[in-house]
Amino acid sequence: MFFTVSLYVALAIFVFGLVFKASAWFRYRLSPAAADISAAKRVLAAVRGIVRTVFSAKILTLLKVLLLEVLLQTRTLRESRLRWWMHFLIYVGFMLLLLMHALEKIVSAALFSDYYSTVNPFMFLRDFFGLMVLVGVALAVYRRFFMKLPRLQTAAMDQYAIIILAVIMLSGFLLEGIKITSHTRYQEMVEAYGDAGDEEELKALESLWVKEYGVVSPELKGPFEDEVLEMGRGLNESCITCHSRPQWAFVGYGVSRAVAPAAVGLDKAGLPALLWYLHFMACFIGLAYLPFSKMFHILTTPLSLLANAVMDRETADPLNVATRQIMELDACMHCGSCTLRCSVGISFEAIPNRNILPSEKVGALKAWVSGKTLDQRGLKLLQEGLLLCTNCLRCTGVCPAGINLQELWLDAREAVLQKGMPEFLLLSPLSLYRGLMRGSLDEDRYAAPARLATDTIGNTFKEIDAQNQTFDPAALDKDLVKHLGESPLSSTFKYCFTCQTCTTACPVVHNYERPWEALGLVPHQIIHSAALGLSDLVYNAKMLWLCVGCYQCQQQCPQGVRVADVLYELKNRAFKKVKAMKLLV
Repeated sequence: MFFTVSLYVALAIFVFGLVFKASAWFRYRLSPAAADISAAKRVLAAVRGIVRTVFSAKILTLLKVLLLEVLLQTRTLRESRLRWWMHFLIYVGFMLLLLMHALEKIVSAALFSDYYSTVNPFMFLRDFFGLMVLVGVALAVYRRFFMKLPRLQTAAMDQYAIIILAVIMLSGFLLEGIKITSHTRYQEMVEAYGDAGDEEELKALESLWVKEYGVVSPELKGPFEDEVLEMGRGLNESCITCHSRPQWAFVGYGVSRAVAPAAVGLDKAGLPALLWYLHFMACFIGLAYLPFSKMFHILTTPLSLLANAVMDRETADPLNVATRQIMELDACMHCGSCTLRCSVGISFEAIPNRNILPSEKVGALKAWVSGKTLDQRGLKLLQEGLLLCTNCLRCTGVCPAGINLQELWLDAREAVLQKGMPEFLLLSPLSLYRGLMRGSLDEDRYAAPARLATDTIGNTFKEIDAQNQTFDPAALDKDLVKHLGESPLSSTFKYCFTCQTCTTACPVVHNYERPWEALGLVPHQIIHSAALGLSDLVYNAKMLWLCVGCYQCQQQCPQGVRVADVLYELKNRAFKKVKAMKLLV
C-alpha cells in the first residue's frame, strides 16, 4: 500500500511538473514580439506551426534530425568524444532501462508474451543497460570534478542529477546481488511456486541453488554429491522457464559473490527489504524531481533540436519563436560547451561575473523569466553579461541541444534594457548590439538605452558652461591628472600642445556644421581640459560618448599622443566614479 501510494504521488508530481513546465513555454516570454499576447494565442500558433510542418517536406528534415542528432547525438560527437560517450551511455542506457525494466508491465510484457525479469535476454540486458548508465555517470563525475576544464561551472543541480542516477543504479545492483544470495528470498519462491516435496527433495533443490544459483544457505554448505545435484536439477525443471542462471546478471552476480561471506547476517537483518525500499524510493524521487531538474533536458533537448531544424526567425511566426526560446531555456543541459568556446569567456578571469559565461546566462535568464525577482545588483550583472557578448555565434554553433543562443541573447538584452538600467557599453554609436537591433526597433526605442546611460553620467557630474563660466581652482580634479599620468594607455596626454590635428581628423567632428556647440568639446579640447583637471567639463562633453573609436586622431597626432586611448581611459574612469557614487550597483 505504501509503495502504491508513493508511486501515484510521484506520478502526480511528475505529470504536474510536465504540465507546469509546458505551460510556462506559452506563459513566459523574452521576445518583444510576444508582449501582451495571451498564452492561448501562442498555443494556437504552435499547433498551426506543428500541423504545417508535419504535412510538408520539412517532415523529412525532422526525421533526419531525429535519427542523427537526437538518437545518435552527432552534435555532441563533433564537439567531444568523451562527452558523446558520457551522454550516449546515460541517455540510451537510461531510456532502455526505463522502457524494459521500470515500465516492464506496460512495455516488455506487452511486447513479449513469455517475459520474465529473471530470464534471458532480459536479465542480461537489465544489467548491461544499468552498467551503461553507471559508466556514463562515472564519466560525468570525471569531467566535472577531475578534468578541470577552463571556466566550466558545476551547479548544485548538476550534482543532484549525478547523485540521483548513481543512487538508483548502485542500489539496484546491490539489491540484485543481495537477492541472489538471500535464503529468505529463495524460501519465498519455493513456497509460492514450488510443489511441496519431502525433506530430501527440498534439500536437493536447495543444494542445487546453493551450487549453481548463488544462494547462501545457513544450513547447507558444499561440496555436494552429484546424485543430490542431479535430483535437484530434475526438481528445478519447472523453475528454468522463469529463472535463468544468475551469472547472466553479470554485475549483480559479481556483487553477490562479494557479499557472500556476510550474506546470512545481511539476510537476517532484513537488508534485501531495506534495499528494495531504497531503490524504489530513489526511483520515485527521481521521477517526481525530473521536471524540476536539469534532467528535464532528456525531453526538451530533442524538442529543441527538432524545432530549430525547421524554424527560421525570418519566416517563422514570431509567437512560435518566442515560445521556442522559453523551451530552449529548459533544453539547456548545462554542459558548458558554449562557455568553453565563448570568445569573451576569458574576461571572466578579470571580471568575476558568472553571467559573462553563456551557460550561466541561461540559468540566470531561466530564473528571471520565471518571475523570480532580481535585485538591482542581480539585474545589472545579468545585463553586463549580455552586453559583453560579441555575437560571434560560437556558442550557437557548438550547442549540443541546438539552442539558438544568438537569438536568445538578442531578445534577452532588449528585455533587460526595458527595465531601465543604464548600460554604458551602449554609448558608442557603433555599438554592435544596437546596430544589430536597428532594423527591428523604432527610432525612439532604439536610442532610449544609450540616452539613459548618457543622462545618468550627465546627472552624476556638474554641468559647466565652458563659454561663460569661471573655473574655481579648488574644484579642479587633481586625481584625474595623476590617474592619467600613471596609466600606460593615457600617460602620453602630457605631450599634447593643442595643435588641433586630432580634431581635424575626427569623422564625428566633421558630421556637424558647428561641432563645438553640438559636442561640447572637440578632441583636442578634451585632452587639454583633462590635463587641467576639469573632470566635470570632460565627462559632460558629448564628444566623449560619441567617439566611434576609429583611431584616426591617434594615427594623425604629430606628438604621438594616444588620443583615442586617453578618451577610453576617461570613459572608464567616468564609469567607475558613477558606480563609486552608488548611482549604480
